[in-house]
Amino acid sequence: MRRRPHVVPGRVPSAGARAEAPPRPPSLPRAAHRLVVAAYVLLGLGVAADLAWNPGWTLSPLLATAPVLASIGTQRARAPLGAGIAALIMVPLLALADPNVPNGVHMTSGFTVLAVTCISTANVVLAATRERELLESRSVAEAAQRALLRPLPERVNGLRVAVRYLAAAAEARVGGDLYEVLTTPFGIRLIMGDVRGKGLAAVETASDVLGTFREAAQVEPDLGAVARRLDATVERRRSSEEFVTAALLNLPEGGSGGPRGTRAALVNCGHLPPLLWRPGAVTELETRAADPPLALWELTRDAYHDRTFDFGPGDLLLLYTDGVTEARDRAGRFYPLAERLAGMPETGSPEVLLDRLVADLLAYTGGTLSDDAALLAVHREGRSAGRRPR
Repeated sequence: MRRRPHVVPGRVPSAGARAEAPPRPPSLPRAAHRLVVAAYVLLGLGVAADLAWNPGWTLSPLLATAPVLASIGTQRARAPLGAGIAALIMVPLLALADPNVPNGVHMTSGFTVLAVTCISTANVVLAATRERELLESRSVAEAAQRALLRPLPERVNGLRVAVRYLAAAAEARVGGDLYEVLTTPFGIRLIMGDVRGKGLAAVETASDVLGTFREAAQVEPDLGAVARRLDATVERRRSSEEFVTAALLNLPEGGSGGPRGTRAALVNCGHLPPLLWRPGAVTELETRAADPPLALWELTRDAYHDRTFDFGPGDLLLLYTDGVTEARDRAGRFYPLAERLAGMPETGSPEVLLDRLVADLLAYTGGTLSDDAALLAVHREGRSAGRRPR
């Protein structure tokens, strides 16, 4: 049974945060719980019937089901062990109640109960050990991911920034979603990316990409050159079919006009198109031509295509990963992010907007996600002039 995604307000917790207690094992689904209860009732009725009726027959073999039932939905070995001991005690009691039954039948029942108890207890110990190992591995990956994603500033030179990270269900492995916002000599630069793959390998790749971005964004005046360096980084380290989708943006500083005007630039390396939100209108920011994900540039050997657009006072930019757009409702329909965003009421706060989107996403999916999801919103402070992107 899947758990509700864990929503991290603002960002992923820092690596120095106190470790959370291991989650309790999920309770049985209602249908399975009812079946287990019915089996216990049948076992009790069988023992009662054996004690009360014909001494020439016995239902003592039923006692072997007790440790099996006790092992369902538990990580404690003493549960099937205690049930098995209780069943073993019942075997001689039923033998006394059924004197006409051959002793060999009761001995067979006793050995069967003992064998099933040992097997059930061993299964519980094995399952609990594997669960602990899985939690430890996941904790290591999550700690690495938390250390990777630094806290984002709430304000950057007239821009308001907010991010929400939704960790998927407990069954899902740790993903490679990444994001960053930097102040550079060339303006405010952003990246939103997603590593193909899961686990520690994806986190390591995300770390390399962010490390290169934090360096290249400060020295490369051209956004395409930043993308080329990121591509080379992923290409050097990949050992299989691993690649990274990423959207890179160069935004002007905020305020009414700002020292660099209102023109912004986008280079999209196979990532989902950012959304430009103005009250009542949402525009997908597509580039002139599709560029491949990072590590696949060698397939085209062409210069990265950029797209400039107007990002003026009052505008809001939303970046996201496919964990958002590939979330489904009960009927299997994908979450219509652009449509839902267009219907959101006007707000000058990216935090409020993301909170509304997260609440709407979880309501749409019934509280379950199949993949980690990240949302990054950047709002340029000031009054909107009702411009259209060009």
